Amino acid sequence: MNKSVSIIGCGWLGLPLAEKLIAEGYTVKGSTTTPSKLPLLETAGITPFLIDLPETPLATLADFLDSELLVVNIPPGRRNPDVEKHHSAQMRYLYEVVRKSGIKRVIFVSSTSVYAPLGRLVTEAYTALNTPDTASGRVLRKVEQLWLQNDNPFTTTILRMAGLVGGNRHPVKYLAGKTNLPNADAPVNLVHLHDCLAAVTLVLNNPPRSTVYNICADEHPTRQQFYTFAARKLGLEPPQFLSTKSAGFNIIDNSLFKSDYHYHYRYPSPMLFY
Repeated sequence: MNKSVSIIGCGWLGLPLAEKLIAEGYTVKGSTTTPSKLPLLETAGITPFLIDLPETPLATLADFLDSELLVVNIPPGRRNPDVEKHHSAQMRYLYEVVRKSGIKRVIFVSSTSVYAPLGRLVTEAYTALNTPDTASGRVLRKVEQLWLQNDNPFTTTILRMAGLVGGNRHPVKYLAGKTNLPNADAPVNLVHLHDCLAAVTLVLNNPPRSTVYNICADEHPTRQQFYTFAARKLGLEPPQFLSTKSAGFNIIDNSLFKSDYHYHYRYPSPMLFY
């Protein structure tokens, strides 16, 4: 194999993805917005690029996009009060440049935050029912539609990742020791880093599909069950939840991806993450 892939966003997911693809024989270009991370990418065997959209010059982007495949892995900045406007501008700029490049396939890493809380099992078809309740969810839904347009000169596969866990990412750290937390009985929708990497790699190594997939563990313990368990495993003080009934939740259905790619999750339950 001598395929070339560009990964925009070599962070929690993008860096180990690049390392995995290099081990499989891919030539990988990777981007970061942090100058001090460039030597880290180069040491990993990645051709490094400093890219900060939409300020990056077109010539730099054109060089970066001189590949067959593109993985777009830039999550909206949740702390940015103007995230919808800013992320839309970033993705529109990148999208227009990609349309003029030689990229044949795009994998866009999205999030299950595109679904409003529906209180039911949620498949990939449910985005039309409600408006997401977060700014990041709303902008991701708009950006997905951009990348999936029928007249694009490339094929796009959207991977909607559930809550991300693994590596140095442990969401329980933000809840440890807190009290009076709501939604004790709401099911969690989480996915381990290993299964995220496997999903992206499977899509890259198979014929292109212009479609959308949920990437989420099979099982959905309650918030109280999972975060209490995770805190104890990490030696943290477990959070305390209110006993009131949850107001809104989703149970993310992952069956389409498993069926299309004959995939079995290595971590089918969040209780196996630790």
